[in-house]
Amino acid sequence: MILRFVTASVLSAALSTPALAAGPSDTNIPTVAPAMPEAASPRLVFTLRGGVSSSPEYFGSEDQKLGPDFSFRLNYLQLGQRGIGNPDVTAAPRVLSFGPSFRFISERDADDYEELEGLDTVDAALEVGVSVGYAREHFLAFAQVRRGFGGHEGWVAEAGADILYRPSDRWLLSAGPRVLFGDDTFTDTYFGVTSDEANATFSAYDPDGGLISAGIELGARYKINDLWGIEGAITYDVFQNDAADSPIVEQGTDEQWGVRVGITRVFSIGG
Repeated sequence: MILRFVTASVLSAALSTPALAAGPSDTNIPTVAPAMPEAASPRLVFTLRGGVSSSPEYFGSEDQKLGPDFSFRLNYLQLGQRGIGNPDVTAAPRVLSFGPSFRFISERDADDYEELEGLDTVDAALEVGVSVGYAREHFLAFAQVRRGFGGHEGWVAEAGADILYRPSDRWLLSAGPRVLFGDDTFTDTYFGVTSDEANATFSAYDPDGGLISAGIELGARYKINDLWGIEGAITYDVFQNDAADSPIVEQGTDEQWGVRVGITRVFSIGG
């Protein structure tokens, strides 16, 4: 189960569970706003989402697990006379954005999965990094780099792009490709089998880093009113290269599906 936080709105995060994709459908790409002539105090606009998700129980699992889905999206930040982002969360995004990016990967305990018998437990991991995005009215692209802490201490990078379609002022539909890269440390942790772990089911396997998965995400947002909305997405990813050849994946599946849906609430502070 993967809890994902994606922050790429102002300088824009999601609690989801092993899902391989995440990306800007959780993010509203901001732009530098014109100077505000009478800005007295900082103004903050952000969106929270809470809901449910279904995702693989671990990387390569055939089984899905229901879990919570949470996200935090920073839409606008005003400091002094300058503003970053757009206080209108439904406005068409433009230009370049920078921000933090987070992902939480839950523990993989072999005692919980009969098919993983003999493998060591992988502790929960928190990935922390940065995100950069570029968006126009009908297009959005992003790239994220994160470093893991806890269960793995490797580096990962995600990238993607979306075509955006607004059939009305209440709906936003998105669709586009996603790719995930990881270094040797990441692939060893989630796709490798050490000589001590090798058994009748799993032979020793030492994967190299590189392209981990490639897939697609389809997303939709519906604006109920100025404060409340509904968001959902479907993700499909296929493991690539050494990740696809892992004995862990071969005893499971190289195709990974994810679904999430939640209620959103916009909060505005100051101004």
